[in-house]
Amino acid sequence: MQIFKFGGASVRDAQNIENVGKILKTFDGIEKIVVISAIGKTTNHLENAINLYVNHDDAYIQKLSEVYQTHVAIAQELGIAESDELYTHFESLLNKTLRFLADNKNPNYTFVYDQVVPMGELFSTSLMNAYLNSSGIPSLWLDARAIISTNSNFTEAKVDFELTQPKIIAAIDPLLLKNHLYVTQGFIGKNEEGDSTTLGREGSDYTASVLAYCLDAEKVVIWKDVPAVLNADPRLFTDTIKLEKLSYREAIEMTYYGAQVIHPKTIKPLQNKNIPLQVRSFLDLNEAGTWIGNSEDQKTIIYPPIIVYKTNQALISIAVKDFSFVTEDNMSIICQCFSHHGMRMNMTHSGAISFSVCTEYKEERTKALIIDLKKDFEVKYNTNLEMLTIRHYTEEKIKALTEGKEILLQEKTRSTIQILMRKK
Repeated sequence: MQIFKFGGASVRDAQNIENVGKILKTFDGIEKIVVISAIGKTTNHLENAINLYVNHDDAYIQKLSEVYQTHVAIAQELGIAESDELYTHFESLLNKTLRFLADNKNPNYTFVYDQVVPMGELFSTSLMNAYLNSSGIPSLWLDARAIISTNSNFTEAKVDFELTQPKIIAAIDPLLLKNHLYVTQGFIGKNEEGDSTTLGREGSDYTASVLAYCLDAEKVVIWKDVPAVLNADPRLFTDTIKLEKLSYREAIEMTYYGAQVIHPKTIKPLQNKNIPLQVRSFLDLNEAGTWIGNSEDQKTIIYPPIIVYKTNQALISIAVKDFSFVTEDNMSIICQCFSHHGMRMNMTHSGAISFSVCTEYKEERTKALIIDLKKDFEVKYNTNLEMLTIRHYTEEKIKALTEGKEILLQEKTRSTIQILMRKK
């Protein structure tokens, strides 16, 4: 059995969905489960709708309706008959979301987010399932919320493997799997109270690895719009280098620092059972892609500088009010505050009476975080910053990538350097 994961770019329109169908046909005879992300920029559109909703702007209704209409239009372009139950399902998903928002009394942004954003994956997988069946590829739709059990840490929910594994095993019928593929959603789950949860932005990769772990899959294949894992984002750098092989350790380091190629949580379940991960291009089946695993030759790989560049960063400087030292108790309050607001510390620096944190600037959450921090500390912050991380750095590469920049903060180890900077 193999787990295939297709991201939003691979299903962004009718032509790409047809391409996914062609790819799946080439693997006919292989038992597989297919994990699908939300189409294109759907998650961004849903986030915009949520922001309108929390600001009491009824325009959120139109935004949600536009997401619905987009999927209807793609279904029609794919030739799915108007009598197909898919359209009724779309309408039901939209109306259920609108009813929730109309009746909701919970002011917690992250809770609202996790009840609305799964709509994108539910739409895309329903569409893919209907298309596959209409084009002669027997497919079964599976609601990931019925099999992925999590805690209630909304937007960054933790998977409970003890509850999840038996649900996954029970849901996948070995006899049906011989002649059908299963289509399910990435990114989403459900807590014990029955609320939808999400596993972190771009969490569909992680869903694929959870399924692989629970089912002892042969391998996971993540299909992307790049030929393989590269040492830098090809949209930002022209001299990228293909990485044919990566160790689990190197892959997890890359993703921890923000490389967009795979979700940071993806590697651990695979490494625990030594399940290989292949990153391939959905645009070119002749490309072998990148293999991530634990083979012996990984120890001898010499890596080029691996570059992770992130914009929209904020530097938050936190100081104790009474001029006393920053202690473990202070740190505990700060960390709990970040966790409560679903904010990640991308880089930290500790001084005698202050603690600085670099984090992604998410307007609603960052403002709420700062308000909470100010209850116990003095807080200052800067926005519109850039964070550069280089694994296996060289002095020449550091110099080239920081030219014309003002460096605000820098952390350096034997293998990794992180630099927070802005244009001079």
